[in-house]
Amino acid sequence: MKLSHIVSGMLLLSLVSQAQTPADGWSIFSAVKFKTEYFKEHNLYLQVPVLDEKAKSKIGTWITLSGHYMPFEMPDNRIILSLYPYASCFFCGGGAGPESVAEIVFTQKPSEFYADQWITVRGKLKINALDIERMNFILENAVIIPEKKP
Repeated sequence: MKLSHIVSGMLLLSLVSQAQTPADGWSIFSAVKFKTEYFKEHNLYLQVPVLDEKAKSKIGTWITLSGHYMPFEMPDNRIILSLYPYASCFFCGGGAGPESVAEIVFTQKPSEFYADQWITVRGKLKINALDIERMNFILENAVIIPEKKP
């Protein structure tokens, strides 16, 4: 086999694996800018996403996230996933921003998870700037992606 075929094959494999990187959603979220907005009905200042055209184009697309399960009370088939472990997540004052957490809404109620369990999910992206009871980044119709064994 020619060296050029091997290099071409390696390049193609690299591009395919980059396109399927489990953390592709986090890179989308980290590019979103936020502004502080006052919610009079709740007497709260919260950060809300300001969407550019690139971020808007991702709404409704399938996104994959790998992260740490956050043990918060959530209704039915929902969980919070964090890029960072519990000790340094957005909710715990660890310096992380709202771009590092996402609400995951499963198609079916998932099995129980333990705090900081690393999981990978795939779902359709919704971005929320108005409902303070929900996260800014939401994956709907989500399913768990089983971890590949080496």
